[in-house]
Amino acid sequence: MNLNFYKGKRVFLTGHTGFKGMWLSLLLLQAGAEVTGYALDAPTEGGTEALQRLGILKEMRDIRGDVRDLSALSRAFDEAKPEIVLHLAAQPIVRESYRQPVDTFAANVMGTVNLLECVRMSDTVQSALVVTTDKVYENKEWAWGYRENEPLMGCDPYSASKSCAELAVYSYRQSFFADGGVCLSTARAGNVIGGGDFAPDRIIPDCIRAAVRGAVIDIRNPHSTRPYQHVLEPLSVYLTIAAQQTENPRLVGAWNVGPDDADCVTTGALADIFCRAWGARARWQTHADGGPHEAHFLKLDCSKLKAELGWQPRWHIREAVEKTVEWAKAWESGADMRAVTEAQIAEFKRF
Repeated sequence: MNLNFYKGKRVFLTGHTGFKGMWLSLLLLQAGAEVTGYALDAPTEGGTEALQRLGILKEMRDIRGDVRDLSALSRAFDEAKPEIVLHLAAQPIVRESYRQPVDTFAANVMGTVNLLECVRMSDTVQSALVVTTDKVYENKEWAWGYRENEPLMGCDPYSASKSCAELAVYSYRQSFFADGGVCLSTARAGNVIGGGDFAPDRIIPDCIRAAVRGAVIDIRNPHSTRPYQHVLEPLSVYLTIAAQQTENPRLVGAWNVGPDDADCVTTGALADIFCRAWGARARWQTHADGGPHEAHFLKLDCSKLKAELGWQPRWHIREAVEKTVEWAKAWESGADMRAVTEAQIAEFKRF
């Protein structure tokens, strides 16, 4: 993960107060980038505390704002004069999208359009990457992975909103950036785990919360299969795409960012791996809650990423879970989380 490209670069990062954004901010700061973060407050109390314990906000330009507010976003963007744009801000929870569909579409679709409009009006941006999800595809629940040229769809409001965001990016790229003046791509990432994720309705954070209490872990859909990867895996890809497409515009387009087939496991298998890593007699049980529809099987084909960028995963599912447990236990013990997080990044880079 060579980050020399980012030294001295002006980077505009939306969603820097979220789980992925927190890690990405630290990577960029380590690389010597001049980072402007634009986001709402952290969505959880744990996220707010994590930002404080990591101490990254005092090292970057921290702007609190809503991507749905084009005027505020434009002002922040114009002041930052970014060369690189990384768009992570979103409403990212499937079940929350059923509870708040209008807000989900507003944040994920119009928030993306507003960001693209700022890029269009800029005379400094060289490269932009919009992060979506593996759930953008028309999921037929077949056994093989989806490729970037598969049809887009979305049953739940979250998936549909991200599919719409993909179409907005494609439209702007064809309408305004076809001359190559701005290199614009999307990254469709699979399920991500790692330290610092305090979101509700996510399997590993739910496991950690139960394990800390000494409670039995409730698993809603133990037979659902998903691609899981440590947070550093997709972030390293995001930074690689944004850097390399500036030198090779042929790389512009949509990118699947997921783990190897061996790391596409059932939720029950993931919970087993977690319980072994956590120890202390951690255990789980099936607890269906009659919630809304969620896909049972989803897998990505990342052949393009491997062929074009030479990507290979560093940490597989067991290492990813072990590193997440290591981070969570350090958090509970009151450790220096900046040191813990930087140690994991250093280990990842060496792998």
